[in-house]
Amino acid sequence: MSAPGSAAAGALEVLAARRQSLAVAESLTGGLVVGELTGVPGASRVVRGAVTAYATDVKRDLLGVDGALLADRGAVDGEVARQMARGVRRVLDADWGIATTGVAGPEPQDGQPVGTVYVAVQGPDGEEQIRRLALTGDRDRIRRDSVDAVLALLLSELTENVRAQDTEQHGGNGCLQP
Repeated sequence: MSAPGSAAAGALEVLAARRQSLAVAESLTGGLVVGELTGVPGASRVVRGAVTAYATDVKRDLLGVDGALLADRGAVDGEVARQMARGVRRVLDADWGIATTGVAGPEPQDGQPVGTVYVAVQGPDGEEQIRRLALTGDRDRIRRDSVDAVLALLLSELTENVRAQDTEQHGGNGCLQP
């Protein structure tokens, strides 16, 4: 469960203040991301839901990930993560979408070594970020670190977006004033 001050709590606070919603698409994390988010009191104001798209055909058929991309590169790919985030936004009618896909182990997958993970965030105004991670540890550690990484990426994107909006509106240097 998220502690106050965690990336999950911070992201939910920003989203609630903006009156924006969030949807989650998970593969290797299997529901851990939405579990972390919904462990924060008041998460229901923001979290629309989640899709655990563990199987490749679910990524394609439900989230709209390009079938040719999946056939060519496999499910462990940055563009797949981006399309998952976009797809879950569409399916669950959310302002923001986040996604995880990767290899938690114990065996490599799609030609990718254990610990290769992609996390993605996509927002309402076209903002998006994708990160490739090379994680170490056992299956549980890789999955836990993937949760932390996608939530930190979301919080970073939300706070960078706030700074950019402040700069545009106030002509400042992008730094938030206390």
